[in-house]
Amino acid sequence: MEIYTDFLVLGTGIAGLSFAIKAAELGTVAMVTKKNKTDSNTNLAQGGIAVVQDQTDRFEYHIKDTLACGAGLSNEEVVRFVVTEGPERIRELVKWGVEFTRSEADPERFDLGREGGHSMRRVVHAKDLTGREIERALHEKAGKNDNIRIFENHIAIDLIMKSSVLGQKMERGDRCLGAYVLDIERNEIHTFRAKFVMLSTGGVGKVYLITTNPDIATADGIAMAYRAGAKIANMEFIQFHPTCLYHPNAKSFLISEAVRGEGAILKLKNGATFMEKYHPMKSLAPRDVVAKAIDTELKKSGDDCVLLDITHREKDFLISRFPNIYEKCLEFGVDMARDPVPVVPAEHYLCGGVMVNDMGKTSIPGLFACGEVSCTGLHGANRLASNSLLEAVVFAHRSFMRVAELLPDVGEDPVPIPPWDARGATESDESVVVSHNWDEIRRCMWNYVGIVRSDKRLERAQRRIDLINREIDEYYRNFIVTRDLLELRNIAVTAKLIVTCARMRKESRGLQYNLDYPEKNDRVWLKDTVVSREELWRKT
Repeated sequence: MEIYTDFLVLGTGIAGLSFAIKAAELGTVAMVTKKNKTDSNTNLAQGGIAVVQDQTDRFEYHIKDTLACGAGLSNEEVVRFVVTEGPERIRELVKWGVEFTRSEADPERFDLGREGGHSMRRVVHAKDLTGREIERALHEKAGKNDNIRIFENHIAIDLIMKSSVLGQKMERGDRCLGAYVLDIERNEIHTFRAKFVMLSTGGVGKVYLITTNPDIATADGIAMAYRAGAKIANMEFIQFHPTCLYHPNAKSFLISEAVRGEGAILKLKNGATFMEKYHPMKSLAPRDVVAKAIDTELKKSGDDCVLLDITHREKDFLISRFPNIYEKCLEFGVDMARDPVPVVPAEHYLCGGVMVNDMGKTSIPGLFACGEVSCTGLHGANRLASNSLLEAVVFAHRSFMRVAELLPDVGEDPVPIPPWDARGATESDESVVVSHNWDEIRRCMWNYVGIVRSDKRLERAQRRIDLINREIDEYYRNFIVTRDLLELRNIAVTAKLIVTCARMRKESRGLQYNLDYPEKNDRVWLKDTVVSREELWRKT
């Protein structure tokens, strides 16, 4: 079945929803999500949105904090417009129905949190369930718009390029025409045709063994964009959140950085503090510093976790400020008001992704990207806490402004798109192949491409990931596609991109720490690592 729409949005997090709500003013919108419409990284976001709100704060302070965290690779122009456009986007979210937590002293003002790397309190939040509140309000607004149709339990297979339809090589006149999409429940593949495609598929968490991301974070958008020929950048910069609840049954539950913002102190199991050895901001240091410090201390001590201690704060305050975290910790026998919380680092956020310009446009005409899937130039080598939701709403708006300008000149492309061809493919009776490769990729990436890397570890990872990719390609060609197979294919491609970029950058900067190159090298590496399908093919 062919489904025609003006805008195809892949993903239903804050980036995709914000864009869709605006794009619906211009035409029809089809949103594709591979599970329930509320399953997204956004829904799990605890901290909030970093934005200047207080009279004592200044745009320049926020800009300075972001640039410092980005370790020289943030684009200052991008940082400046994201920070300065932030307050208007917050007002828009409130207008759409998002209920942020207000100050008890002055209900007209927001209660502002502080997180690592921030010099001021500027994190607008909804208790510790900010993402869930944003998703609630945006889905409610989108649900009232007849121009928006959401396809749940659908997963995109690949983007449709005009050149591939015509059997030609990629040329200047090439364009993204839509995507082939698998209806998971009916096991049918549909052709979604659109004038513009927005990638808002989130991050790459499931490429790693331990992650704070939900199960849906399998790097689908990055892998599809790479296969379509888009430029991909800075994939080596994987942010590991320092404080993930350490418990065998917790499934990597995140302890928000806002807890440290409210005074929590990192300690070793023997009760000794250690962050003063690594950064003047101590437990409020940027995430890359804290994650590396914890990793170093655990290797030295042999302990399985460190402790996050906020027992000096009042119990009523903790329950009020962190109701979700407090309740979740209690489920696992930890009372934050009485017990230090056992924590370890976990993969959390990708600072690289599909390269876009200042209006969210990728290197492929007709294809935009927004949110964690994109590389905008904001985060550089390390993301400042709570800048991600800010980036999403600012770039969603900018992408909307750009497609509004382009739409009048985009007519219906006369090129017919053939339906998905599954001829020759059979059903697989060896699902163990998928699960085995999935597990091997994630363990390989965790062991060799984690917080601390080396040339030897990266070379080992490259050899294994290349072999797995060849095995998966053969498997993919021979068998009928399933969600599990598509996700495996995507994490394998993305793992290859992460390793490739990590091997390219011969220095340590931000989230990339290589034992063989422990220092920054501004003379050579004050630049992005950029890869594309054509470039890698030429090299191999």
